[in-house]
Amino acid sequence: MRRYYFPAVFTPEDNGKFSVDFPDLSSCYTCGDDMADAIIMAEDVLAMTLVDYETDNLPIPIPSASDMIPLKTGEFINYVACDTIAYRKAVLGEYLFHADLQNEQTKKKNPKQI
Repeated sequence: MRRYYFPAVFTPEDNGKFSVDFPDLSSCYTCGDDMADAIIMAEDVLAMTLVDYETDNLPIPIPSASDMIPLKTGEFINYVACDTIAYRKAVLGEYLFHADLQNEQTKKKNPKQI
């Protein structure tokens, strides 16, 4: 699966900015200058984190139900979606999908067999 969605906890800051944390994914957090910026930044950090999970062959956690996530006063949950294939193409310039990547690795190991 290359399209994902996860709940994100948005925390308004005193200066009008927002902090964003993905409780299901360790070390997946960001911030934005306003709500629109926070959403864009959240989409980016979610995709970047999940690309790392895919690259390292780590299991992708199942997204928590929003009613299972504790919130502090003022915080709210918004689901954020991403597409790791589109992220790889747009940001990382990786145009090879997983199967193509494996094929390239096989060619390097056994160039005479291909």
